[in-house]
Amino acid sequence: MKIAFAASPPADPESRAIAVPKGGAPTLDALDAGTQALVRGAAASARFEGEAGSIAEIFVPREGGAGRVLLLGTGSGDESDMEKAGGALAARYLTAGIADIVLDVAPAEATAKAVARLAGAAAQRAWRFDVYRTTLPERQKPTLETLTITGAPDGTDAAWTDADALTGGLELTRTLVSEPPNILYPESFVERCRELEAMGVTLTILDEAAMAELGMGALLGVSRGSVREARILAMHWNGKGGDAKPDLALVGKGVTFDTGGISLKPGAGMEDMKWDMGGAGAVAGAMKAIAGRKAKANVVGVVGLVENMPDGNAQRPGDVVTSMSGKTIEVINTDAEGRLVLCDVITWVQQTYSPGTIVDLATLTGAMIIALGNEHGGLFANDDTLADELLAASRATGDGLWRFPLSPAYDKLIDSPIADMKNVGPRGAGSITAAQFIQRFVDEGVRWAHLDIAGMVWADKPGTCYNKGATGFGVRLLDRLVRDRFEG
Repeated sequence: MKIAFAASPPADPESRAIAVPKGGAPTLDALDAGTQALVRGAAASARFEGEAGSIAEIFVPREGGAGRVLLLGTGSGDESDMEKAGGALAARYLTAGIADIVLDVAPAEATAKAVARLAGAAAQRAWRFDVYRTTLPERQKPTLETLTITGAPDGTDAAWTDADALTGGLELTRTLVSEPPNILYPESFVERCRELEAMGVTLTILDEAAMAELGMGALLGVSRGSVREARILAMHWNGKGGDAKPDLALVGKGVTFDTGGISLKPGAGMEDMKWDMGGAGAVAGAMKAIAGRKAKANVVGVVGLVENMPDGNAQRPGDVVTSMSGKTIEVINTDAEGRLVLCDVITWVQQTYSPGTIVDLATLTGAMIIALGNEHGGLFANDDTLADELLAASRATGDGLWRFPLSPAYDKLIDSPIADMKNVGPRGAGSITAAQFIQRFVDEGVRWAHLDIAGMVWADKPGTCYNKGATGFGVRLLDRLVRDRFEG
């Protein structure tokens, strides 16, 4: 769906939407007296009060037939409420047979950023993944092509540039997460990200031969059972110019399909494991958003891409592998593979880029879904300031996070009797011991946070800015973190 801005609405739009703040009366000056009375009466009958995301729809006489007047509740007019309004408008009318809606936001008296967030939410909520649908009924096909916004305050164009870049990043992430595993695998994930090169992002790609030479035995152990070769993809945005090292490294787990390996998962629901690369998808989308708005920050996004399959060459429970760091790992469970990927990627990132801060994202543990459901991702950090920065970004964007503890007491649970560590601990505190495992590969003095987003990358019900399916979780969060803490 296209977003457009206009100084004034057309004389007689087929579908006219009017923003209405909570408790306010709709501004109907553009309508004739008879239509004004009809709209006010209909709004009163529907008990419409302008709450964020609420809609009252009135069919009104129009030359050649009937038109629509839509009252769109914008609540307080703050960014969160405007986002709800934009998402609700797109959800309601995406397949309603309407091609264009003209929305007057002036009555909301919202800031430029809030109006841009409404527009972004509408575009994001309208995104669909219909690539493989060939028999979709006409009534289910999207018809809404353009949302034209009038009455926007000064500064909206600049704010929309940023919101549009964020929307592009979210669309990339959602597409990557939605693609089936026969289409998206390590090599094709890399090809999908080549579009970033045209935006000024420098790509570095490691194949299995390069990783073997570097000693990445942990990551390559996960890949051994698949005919698809593993890849590491680094996406470097140098927004400050010069030869400065990245201040921030974003690291993503990219298991493009996870059978569990020899520790095979149950068959029921295994098809969902196509989105076990949600962390890598979020990193790619965040890099597109950052580059799209030309952020004045030096950031590198690095993803470890593998497919975890069982065959005669697959890694076995009981194997011992040597990571790039030189630390040895007893593999107790081959389905605890994400941490094996991340530990080698984090070591490579530190040796290659020397960032002061690392944030990794991974659909890492089912235990996180047991703890938090689908409302928050888990946050683990070795630095309180970094944790607070991420929580602030979480509150500002709606990508919810909840902090969990780290301590030496949990660390002892992954000690191995025959190697430096094992890749799983006991049943209890499963998400925490996974984070403790990753922390062992973080260099002294590096600020690090781990986001376990297992319950957040895929949704069984629609949200404000997404339909069922891929959510794009993490893109808004990372973009906001960069904006607030690393630009300048």
